[in-house]
Amino acid sequence: MNAELAPDTTEDAVLGGRLRLRQPRRGHRVGHDAILLAAATGGSAGDLAVDLGAGVGGAGLALAVRMPGLNVTLVEIDNGLNELAAGNARLNGLESRVRAVACDAGDIAALGRAGFAGASVDRVLMNPPFNDAARQNVSPDPRRRLAHAAGPGLLTRWVASAAFLLKPRGVLTLIWRADALGDVLAALKPEFGAVAVLPVLPRAGAPAVRVLVRAVKGGTGPMRDYPGLALNDELGKPSAAAEAVLRAGQTLVMAND
Repeated sequence: MNAELAPDTTEDAVLGGRLRLRQPRRGHRVGHDAILLAAATGGSAGDLAVDLGAGVGGAGLALAVRMPGLNVTLVEIDNGLNELAAGNARLNGLESRVRAVACDAGDIAALGRAGFAGASVDRVLMNPPFNDAARQNVSPDPRRRLAHAAGPGLLTRWVASAAFLLKPRGVLTLIWRADALGDVLAALKPEFGAVAVLPVLPRAGAPAVRVLVRAVKGGTGPMRDYPGLALNDELGKPSAAAEAVLRAGQTLVMAND
């Protein structure tokens, strides 16, 4: 039986109702970014994926729903969110394949102490905090600020964690601000190659607001650019392509190439 819903928590349906998530009523809430990240990740039955900075588990659980037989570990530094993530795995009947671990995603030593072995994971996905606190307004809410505002070197540390966790030829998928793609490419360069980029646009013809990036540990070859995904059409309504991913559960082509 599911635990009673806490008064400061909501239960929301995503992926067209195939996934239910309990999350704080205030602060960071699961949105398009997490579902797009899962759709860009891919995988196979028997693979182990690690969702770094999982929050309440939106991206990792969406990946588990999309990929039957794939195992997921959710890593989240906030104990309260980590408990919600574990509860969400149970809520969706995924506890046999999904576990939650309270740990700092950007601390390799802490990951080791939490039981993670190097070169043991097939996939890493992550939606790191990416707002620059020095240049952008950040939320006064501490949980929301932790989820959104990046401190100096955060991206580099999280990518290093991914490199530690992944097997050779393992795949990292992340989502980031489109205007800071250069920072992502610089962070990936020491360990990753075979980079692929898919821009996410608010509507067709508008500048991208996000980029989905896929990279292979030890991979080689030129960067591959995919056509952008427009979230809305010219009338401001959700586009058919976005609805296919966000509601119908379609996987983005970059996940399988």
